[in-house]
Amino acid sequence: MGRLEIIPVEGVPEVRPGDRLADLLVAGSVAFEAGDVVVVTQKVVSKAEGRLVAVDHDNRRAWAAVVDGEAVRVLRRRGDLVITETRAGFVCANSGVDLSNVPDGYATLLPVDADRSARRIRDGLRARTGVEVAVVVSDTFGRPWRRGLADVAIGCAGIAAVVDLRGTSDARGRELTVTEVAVVDELAAAAELVMGKASGICAAVVRGVAPAWLVDGGSVRADIVRPPAEDLFR
Repeated sequence: MGRLEIIPVEGVPEVRPGDRLADLLVAGSVAFEAGDVVVVTQKVVSKAEGRLVAVDHDNRRAWAAVVDGEAVRVLRRRGDLVITETRAGFVCANSGVDLSNVPDGYATLLPVDADRSARRIRDGLRARTGVEVAVVVSDTFGRPWRRGLADVAIGCAGIAAVVDLRGTSDARGRELTVTEVAVVDELAAAAELVMGKASGICAAVVRGVAPAWLVDGGSVRADIVRPPAEDLFR
């Protein structure tokens, strides 16, 4: 791995239901290059896909009903905070239902299939630019046993979700036996550093990613979400 460059995509207008994100991204401030990884926030993906629900922000009972409706299982409750498992297998706060950066009276829901969303954006960018890029859909998650939030990938296309280093050697020649790196999570977190939470920037390009990581396919749901049989904490 050499040098990475992270470039915010500026000039993308407010996203509305039915918008084609590839069109809006191409009209932004970055000319895409082959091998770029385009990180797009969940919020605009959900808006474009119409994953908006009307809810009274001051009505906690109505809010809780939306959260419960998006969950397949509730793991913990503490006051208004609920840790749930979503249909896609994500364990997160409030089923990923979010009130930030949306019109008053609405909340966004997670995409039904964020891997499919990433594929759709990637196909659209290829059709409009002739350039082969990868796409990561990112969202902000809390982390067990650690304070603070970090962006992670909830969908990807055109990039390996996990790079398996098992069987390779460390700097001292010792064989790695358990090392699998969730590279799309690392790229999502890196991209968030130039997007922020209140800047209105919904996408960023990570340039210089190792070509070996750029593969057809890629799936967060299949490759990162840990199956219950392997989960020691649920």
